[in-house]
This record gives sequence, C-alpha cells and structure tokens, in this order.
Amino acid sequence: MQSFDPNALGPLDKVRVIDMSRLVAGNMTTHVLADYGADVIKIERPGKGDDLRNWRCKDQEIYWKVYARNKRSFACDIKTEEGREDLVDLLTTADVLVENFVPGTLEKWNLGPEDLHRINPKLVILRISGWGQTGPYRNRPGFGTLVEAMSGWAHLNGHADKPPTLPPLAMADMVAGLYGVGAVLTALRAVEMGGGKGQVIDLSLFEPILSIIASEAAQVQLTGEPTMRAGNQSSHTSPRNVYLCADGKYVALSGSMQSMAMRIMDTIGQPQLKTDPRFATNDERVKNRDELDAIIAEFISRRSQAENLTLFEEAGVTVGPVCSMGDLIDHPYVREREVLVDLPDEGMGSVPMHNIVPRMSLTPGQFRRPAPQLGEHNAEIGEELKRYRSEKKVSTHA
Repeated sequence: MQSFDPNALGPLDKVRVIDMSRLVAGNMTTHVLADYGADVIKIERPGKGDDLRNWRCKDQEIYWKVYARNKRSFACDIKTEEGREDLVDLLTTADVLVENFVPGTLEKWNLGPEDLHRINPKLVILRISGWGQTGPYRNRPGFGTLVEAMSGWAHLNGHADKPPTLPPLAMADMVAGLYGVGAVLTALRAVEMGGGKGQVIDLSLFEPILSIIASEAAQVQLTGEPTMRAGNQSSHTSPRNVYLCADGKYVALSGSMQSMAMRIMDTIGQPQLKTDPRFATNDERVKNRDELDAIIAEFISRRSQAENLTLFEEAGVTVGPVCSMGDLIDHPYVREREVLVDLPDEGMGSVPMHNIVPRMSLTPGQFRRPAPQLGEHNAEIGEELKRYRSEKKVSTHA
C-alpha cells in the first residue's frame, strides 16, 4: 500500500490554487495540479460541501476520495462579511482561481475578473461553464450530458439501428478538466514571461469534447452527411472491432495501418484477401467492413480469448482483451506498473485509485494527503490568514 507524505514537494510547490468549482471538470483540473504539488484550497459551502461528495457508493464518497486527494478543504460562507473577507484575502495570496458558476455570478458578487485583478494582477482565472462566457447559450444549464448530446459525441456512439449513446461517465467534464490543466500552466508561464499579468481562461465543456471529434466537420463538408453510428467499427479504418471468443470473452483488434491489416489476413489463414479488391486498400475495406468483420469473427469465435491473444500477439498483430475494472485490478500489467495504487483511508481502510498521470522522471507527483473532510483545514488556513493579515498590516504601516 502507498502512503501519504505531507512533507513531499512537487514542481508546482508554492503555486496556490483557490478552487470554487463543484462536481467534475474543475475538480479534475485541480486534482492534477494538486498531484504535482500545488496548494489547492477547496472553498466549500458549510454543512454541504462540494456536490461531488454526494456521488456515493455504499455511503462512501468514492468520487471525492479519488479526485480530491492532495487538496485542503476550507468551509466558507461567502454570503457573510467574514466569509467574503476570508475569500478575498485567499484570492489576494493565490496564483490561480478555478470557478464554474453560471457566467456573471462572480460579477454579481463584485468578484469579477476586473475586481480580482485590481487586488491581484497576477491571478490566473479559469472560468468553466457548459457553453462558455459568451454567446447565446452562456446562461443555459451546462451539464456534461447536454454537451455530450449536442457536440455530436452521442450521435457517433452506439449501433446504427439503436439510439445515440451517451458515455457512462462524465466524459465532457473530464476532457474539459484536462484541457484546464494545460490552460492554467500556460497562463502561469505567461505571467512569468509577460510582465506578471494574469488573465481569464474561458473554458466551456462543449468545445473540448468537440475538439476530439472535430475531423467530422471536414467530413461533413466533403460528403454532405455526418458519420453514422457503427457500433465498435470505425468509419475511417478497417478492420476494427471487438470479437466474441469461444469462452464468451472478447478481444479487440485493430488494423489501422495497411501493413497491420495485411498481417491480420495472414494470421487468420486468409492471405488471398490481401489481393481481393474488396479488402486490398483501406478505403475498400471500410466500404466492405461488414464482410471482412464476418470473416475475422468466424476465425476468432473458434478459440478462447487466451488462445486468440497468444496467436495474434505472436504474429505481431495489434490485439488486446476487453477488460472490466474487476479484470484490471489484479491484471499483471496494472499491478507491475502500479497503474492503480491503494491509498490509506479512514472509512474504507484503503482506496484503490489511479496513480499520478503522467509520470515525470525528475519532478514526479506525490501523494501528500487524502481527500479532506468538509472544513478539515479551516483552523490551519485560518492561521495562515491571520499571519497574512498581520504581515499586511505591518507592510502598510512601514
């Protein structure tokens, strides 16, 4: 089992992030920053906390435990004079603010970018919303489900004879959160290089998920029609699918390069397919993918998953098992590379979660503290605020 080292330092040590976001996207951004040493202070509503705490399993805050590790919690009612004073002083000492309120909310509180940059010109402000800070949808609800539907993602997923399929996880939020990490680090670098001026990052949930399927726009322009759902097949390359094995398990196989497709045909004992006009080129294989898939599926169906994996791997074919998370927990690859790690937890004894991503050779991330209880660090952060105010008072009188 891994352990927490509260004294560990990372490459983002001394970077203070005030996280006023709720649920997934903002927490994903600050989770990565915290893993690499940033001091992430979660501003939470007293008595309620971040809504991510409510995503539970058997009364355990599973999502919170995973995505709030390495952060500190400060329960603060910003509607009170005292709470607002605490928040303003924290923002004055911060490098980054992350928020995902409905656009215009900070401005109503007189905490918009112009107000904040008057008190802290270097502050990087990451504003996450469903549809962005501008445009006709800026005030609409922006949950990831709506974005996944409207972006074209759901339209592409599922089988042609079935309804569009939404992802079974908060994909739009996660993708946006990872974009947020790069944006924050870029903006911090700009502060260093650009005379110490912070800026506003307008990050919608819609644009990041659209960006990973944006080639579809060019296809529509060329063909006049969007790509239709094709199950586990691809509209751009063939063969590519998951195939049922004799033991009821599945393997995934991809021939996205010409040489790999040719190798697959040799491996299944059908070398004549390499010169068959239906399958000789990628364009023709895509047109005739159902026929090619049927040939490959018949071959794979006569062998167990293990037999298929051995056969194709020995032939140098890109193949892999279809795994559940239950399969992965004890998988040799996952175990030996420590893709998942067990971290101590008061409620569960230990919690398996993903290791720090990515892995850096000189400045790796660290596990410094478990996900905090609501308001766990109020006293600690309160003392820091007292010191800051005392130093500010001395500086003012000097």
